[in-house]
Amino acid sequence: MRLLATALLATMAAMVKLAEHRGAGLAETMFFRQLFAVPIVVAWIAAGPGLASIKTRHFGAHVSRTVVGLVGMVFTFGAVILLPLAEATTLQFTVPIFATILGALVLKEPTGWHRWGAVLAGFAGVVIVAQPGSGNFPLVGALVGLTSALLIAIVAILLRQIGRTESASTTVFWFSVLSLPPLGLVYLFNLQAHDPLTWALLGGIGLVGGAGQPALTASVRFAPVATVVPMDYSSLIWGVMFGWLLFGALPGPMTWIGAPIIIGSGLYIVYREHRLRIKQTDRAINAP
Repeated sequence: MRLLATALLATMAAMVKLAEHRGAGLAETMFFRQLFAVPIVVAWIAAGPGLASIKTRHFGAHVSRTVVGLVGMVFTFGAVILLPLAEATTLQFTVPIFATILGALVLKEPTGWHRWGAVLAGFAGVVIVAQPGSGNFPLVGALVGLTSALLIAIVAILLRQIGRTESASTTVFWFSVLSLPPLGLVYLFNLQAHDPLTWALLGGIGLVGGAGQPALTASVRFAPVATVVPMDYSSLIWGVMFGWLLFGALPGPMTWIGAPIIIGSGLYIVYREHRLRIKQTDRAINAP
């Protein structure tokens, strides 16, 4: 399920870039991403926990998640538009790095030298990929991509807090629904005509992206997070393939060097968190 979700979201990213090449703007792609995802999300909830599960007593928390999520989507789609797909994907791999930093600073989670070392190694990989000062890598694109990863990490922190009282399906529903009014308002000022293929791409962005969300959620139902998260790195394969087939772009040599370092740091962070949870569980079980 996680591999399926990764493939779907990578396909969505490629469609965003194709739609932009054909004249679609950022506001349009974001609006249709959410609009066409809503029916899929509603059907998923109806087939699972039932529509009654969307009731919430924490509406304000969903509004906060929606605001951060929409800003994050701006930067995520912006990185896809500004950068080659492989490089945009590589920068997304810094999410565990930012999540570790935020967990230590915001949630006051104990973070040992193992994970801080992985954080430093991950940023070294970013420097290798971005090559600041060389002119070979768009600096604005790199900043947009890293900001996207930071905002995704912030969303992850918010979801951990919301998840104490709300189910994943409830959170997905309210994000999809609450994001439509502001996106629709912005879209009204960006209306434009397109050919049938571009309209199909815009609809496909929402359908494919919407289908990826239930697959993501299902993956953590069937296996621990530490087991499924490494599957996310398969998105680099899709990024390279789509970049080559659709846009004739292959990653530069520095990306091939830096990406494994970033991936390695992320995997090590996930591994350390998994080990720490096992130790905490053992201590809780064996406590007098």
